This record gives sequence, structure tokens and C-alpha cells, in this order.
Amino acid sequence: MSRLQNKHIIVAISGGIAAYKSAELVRLLITAGAQVEVVMTRGATEFITPLTLQALSGNPVHQHLLDSSAEAGMGHIQLARWADSILIAPCTAHVIARLAQGQADDLLGTLCLATQAPVLLAPAMNQAMWADSATQANAQLLSERGYTLLGPAIGEQACGDVGPGRMLEPAQLVEHLQQSFSSHALQGREVVITAGPTREAIDPVRYLSNHSSGKMGYALAQAAVEAGARVHLISGPTNLAVPADLKCTQVDSAQEMLTACQAACQHADLFIASAAVADYRPAQAADQKMKKSAPDSNLRLHLVQNPDILATIAHDFPDITCIGFAAETEKLLAHAQAKLHRKKVSMIIANDVSDTDIGFNSDHNQVHLVTANGVTALPRLTKAQLARQLIDNIAQLDQ
Repeated sequence: MSRLQNKHIIVAISGGIAAYKSAELVRLLITAGAQVEVVMTRGATEFITPLTLQALSGNPVHQHLLDSSAEAGMGHIQLARWADSILIAPCTAHVIARLAQGQADDLLGTLCLATQAPVLLAPAMNQAMWADSATQANAQLLSERGYTLLGPAIGEQACGDVGPGRMLEPAQLVEHLQQSFSSHALQGREVVITAGPTREAIDPVRYLSNHSSGKMGYALAQAAVEAGARVHLISGPTNLAVPADLKCTQVDSAQEMLTACQAACQHADLFIASAAVADYRPAQAADQKMKKSAPDSNLRLHLVQNPDILATIAHDFPDITCIGFAAETEKLLAHAQAKLHRKKVSMIIANDVSDTDIGFNSDHNQVHLVTANGVTALPRLTKAQLARQLIDNIAQLDQ
């Protein structure tokens, strides 16, 4: 599967003749499985129409900073938060100069200042403009600030000159984008990740469970693969597609999940317990569907505790770096810190599931990383974006 599958990519097009190549770039990104939003500067619309990019991306094209229709839906700040990566292609000398100055009086400049996503630039201009000392100084400044320059290539230009200044071909830009999502932070490591809820049978029809969607665990599994790890995902019941390039074991109950984790951790380096495991199960599941008796009768279930999967793995496999989650509705940090010490693990990732914007089934999350050295707050992000940040932080523990 492409590293761009389900990634949120903003393709920003500025006013240069190479803008005609951006149509092919958007098409290739869509083919690779990315979700694409297109931003066009005023100059870009002189070379290629917004209608073309809208047809290829399947989304309206963003052109104006203060667009009332966009603000009612996905405004410029929301667009900046949505992005996993911003690729400016073509990126003219004018745009490079404006970015170097930090100008934010148009949509593109505002996005680049507001986003936490990486910004990649594909320079395209006359070879003399690229060689000019002002452009070179601006490009160097942007590189020092964390922008990534892709190209330019050397070759014949539209004006007839030959030299560096051509925009890289769309296929090359897509390849660079793919590589940008491979961090190698866990290269060669064996990682076991749990995800989703568990189901504890009452009878063949009913069960005890919780609201976990599995989205965070699946995003972590995808991010760990992108970081170079060999990943074994152990998943409770979800409606999610299993990421490519990993092994997945499907389970139902907490006991099944523990058994699978014990087998998978025999050669693991890292264990991330993100599953929402049911704390209790019926002491005895009925063989047949339980029937109601009298209308006013009550059903009483005798519940017993399920095994503590995280604590068991941390105890039985002391050489493995163990990471847990704390989904809380109150006293978030106090409960997370207590869990860290009680279960003797390296990190607890704490989130407030009482907030519906970041709770179960949401596509976003906001967490605190709790370790013996203190607490680190991470901002509200999509679960895919957050997963990559979490893997980077966890990789530092696992060194």
C-alpha cells in the first residue's frame, strides 16, 4: 500500500508556467490514495483553471483568505490543521521570498504559518532567477526553518534557457512525498500494538464492551510501519481496514487478547497497549440465549476481573519497553501518574474521553505523555497526525 494512503495533502499552486504539471500531480496523489485539497494563488489561475483542479481532486479549490463560504465550512485555520503535508508546486521566486519574510496576507502564506505539518517546496523559475543571490538566501533561510526544497531540476526551460530551475516531474514529487512519511525512527524494531475494544460474552447474542473504535491503535500501527518497524497488530472487533505491511491478529475477549500478546511479545522490542480492554467479564457465559422470565424480573450478572494485559506484559517481559493508555473522564493526570507507577511501564498516554471532540469514535485526539520525568502535553491533532508524533516520542524511549 502507498505511504500516501489516506494522507491529507494540500497541493498549493503558484503563478508559473509549470502550473500545468500540477494537474498531473494531483491526479497521481489521488491514485496513490491521498486526500487532496488544492490551494491556488491569484497568479496560478492565469495558467490553469480552478475547475480543472476541482475536477481532479474532487474538492472545491481554495483561493481566498477571507472566503465566507470556506469559513462556514473548512476555514483557513481548519485547513492548516487538516494537512498532513503541504506541497507548493510550482513554488515561484515570489512565493519563496514571501515565505522567507513570513508574510500572511493571502491564503497560502497564512497556511504555511498556521500549520504544524511539514511544508515542501518545488521551485520553478528561470535559471537566472534561481541563481540570484536574493533567491538563494531566501531558500537557505527557509531550509534552516524546516522547509524542504525539492529540486529544482536542470534542463531546458519554457523561456529557452538551460539550467537549474525546472520543477521536478510530478512522479518525482509524489515519490518525495512518500519518503517524507517514512521516519525510520523504529527501523528494524519489533512492535506489538493492541487496538479496539474487547467483547465479553454474556450469551451467544449479548456481550459487555465499550465505545472504542480502534482508530488510535490502527493509526499507531500505520505510523510504526512508516517508521520502519515490523508490526504485529492485535485487534479487538472494529470496522476499520487493517493497514498494509503488518501482521494482524483478530480477537474478541480480553483473555484472547492477552494470549495473543504473550505469543507476539516473545521477540518484541516495544509493546503499545492502546486497546480499551473490558475490566470485567461475566463469570459464566450462557450456552444459549438467555430469555426474559417475568416482566418485572431483574437479571443479575456475576462479574469477575479480566487480566491486566499491560501489567502482565510489563512483568513477564521486563526487557520490552511498555507503553499504556489512560482514557479518563476526571483527574486525568493524577490517574495517569498512578497507572504509570502501579503498572511499572515507561509511558502512559492520557486522554480525556469525556470530551466528545477527542473521545471515542472521534477522528481527533489530544493527549498528555506521562513518564517518570514529567508530563508533556501534545496539541489537538487528527489521530493519524498524533500517531506519528507519538511514535517519534516513543522511539526516543526505546533507544
